[in-house]
Amino acid sequence: MPDTILDLLTGADAAPAIGAPDRTPLTHGALRALVRETVATLNGFGIGRGDKVAIVLPNGPEMAAAFIAVAGGAVTCPLNPAYRADEFAFYMDDLKARALVVMQGQETPAREAAQRLGTPVLELVPGEAAGAFTLVGGTPAAAARPGLADADDVGLVLHTSGTTSRPKIVPLLHRNLAASARHIGTTLSLTPADTCLNIMPLFHIHGLIAATLSSLAAGGQVVCTPGFNALRFFGLLDAVRPSWYTAVPTMHQAILERAKRNEEIIARAPLRLIRSSSASLPPQVMTELEAVFNAPVIESYGMTEAAHQMASNPLPPRARKPGSVGIAAGPEVGIMDDAGNLLERGALGEVVIRGPNVTPGYESNPDANLKAFAGGWFRTGDQGVLDDEGYLRITGRLKEIINRGGEKVSPLEVDEVLMDHPAVQQVVTFAVPHAKLGEEVGAAVVLREGGACTEAELRDFARARLADFKVPRHVVFLAEIPKGATGKLQRIGLAEKLGLGS
Repeated sequence: MPDTILDLLTGADAAPAIGAPDRTPLTHGALRALVRETVATLNGFGIGRGDKVAIVLPNGPEMAAAFIAVAGGAVTCPLNPAYRADEFAFYMDDLKARALVVMQGQETPAREAAQRLGTPVLELVPGEAAGAFTLVGGTPAAAARPGLADADDVGLVLHTSGTTSRPKIVPLLHRNLAASARHIGTTLSLTPADTCLNIMPLFHIHGLIAATLSSLAAGGQVVCTPGFNALRFFGLLDAVRPSWYTAVPTMHQAILERAKRNEEIIARAPLRLIRSSSASLPPQVMTELEAVFNAPVIESYGMTEAAHQMASNPLPPRARKPGSVGIAAGPEVGIMDDAGNLLERGALGEVVIRGPNVTPGYESNPDANLKAFAGGWFRTGDQGVLDDEGYLRITGRLKEIINRGGEKVSPLEVDEVLMDHPAVQQVVTFAVPHAKLGEEVGAAVVLREGGACTEAELRDFARARLADFKVPRHVVFLAEIPKGATGKLQRIGLAEKLGLGS
């Protein structure tokens, strides 16, 4: 069983591996050679296995290739290119990065942060084929642990989002990454004939593993775009003719808004499947996507600590359940109570996982590990329930559940009801601080183009379908709901951003 990233790369020598619009693709054979060349270059700069290399590159084929190649003999640490200098300095210092990789000739505040920390800067020089590159600028030195990584070496390090606390460092071993890529490939029945159009950021686990590594592990191709742009999506779909793409729900919704005027392109570029992950997909959006693209929408459940995928709806002819993230798709999935007891199917509790794709633990954070791991299981921080057939329904992040005077409200449940209103395009339900109740229910709403609805009408609509304590007391209409760096809607802190509170 392949247990390192390099072991996974078994595609035919001449088959395309990494592509980009209007560029010659990098073949699987060339990618394998690039991994070995990059490891030798890093070793010559004194960087080897276990040494962390921060990577700040724009979305595109070089970022995908650098993730694979650097991990081949060091630790890939991708950072969001949109960070400011102080943010780069924090993350690079926290990682104790041995080097920073940036695009040659491209200005980024990461260079200033590296200078401040005394971190060597390596410049990536793109080659002719998409993803081909060389690294220059290092100082000759001997690596303490040279050579290619093995299964128990750390290949990728990412920080948790740190919405409510200091971000935690998540080390993922090669065996974790390899297992997750295989799980996704099995779930989606990926083959060398498949091409994924990647619109996800490549500093995020979803784009790195679901789009990139799973495609390469199957011997297929990933075509890397500069990032998500709803205006450019259909042009790329037409040019690339992928068999699938994966995205977060807000991206799918933005694509649907422009689907009507792109019906000819959709007909010319049939998709085998569409994948959704990293946030809950409203059932209404799933239904609309399937109708528009005439392809099954596969909702999956992922997180950084699991090297992405934990559960997934299966491909037809097996059942896809709207509102569910599917069945265990790699690791074991269970439901646990606060005392650490596993619960029967049908019981509500915390989602827990264990399996070969799960991180062995946060780096240098014994307190977090004590809270997160229980009897060999990893506590996800999500609340959910398994039905009789083993399909998992997530009811929300435990820290996002609204506590209204002791009554617990699942934001996802309220979202789902409000999304049924014909004028509503998008909604995110969130907690609003309240002096007496502790928290009150709020909802930020984006209306469909040409749609009209008042706060009173929407509250009446919700009241007919929800218990009174779940009906939003605050409804805010917005042109756009604030999103995080990866396109996910942010519930925590939204009340403060919108100036709501007691």
